[in-house]
Amino acid sequence: MAWFTQTREGVALSVQATPRAARSEFAGLYGEDALRVRLRAPPVDGKANEALVNFLAETFGLPKRDVVLTQGATGRHKRVLLRGLDAEAVRRVLDL
Repeated sequence: MAWFTQTREGVALSVQATPRAARSEFAGLYGEDALRVRLRAPPVDGKANEALVNFLAETFGLPKRDVVLTQGATGRHKRVLLRGLDAEAVRRVLDL
């Protein structure tokens, strides 16, 4: 799938973030290139990025230090590394 890639360190996700949502949740795919994630936090002072890291860490059962924003800190399209996970774990959690 184009929205995630297995790496030596874990899984890299392409995420299309939507801040200021009613609640933080997965909202399907954004085309075939990104996973759509709605975030309750506003896009101010890095709060949406922090909310994304917290949401992904909680969802995948990872410590926050293992969820690394690698690209897109100031935009809606982001790349996030989930250290220590494999592609099968991502599919299992997201039920894909």
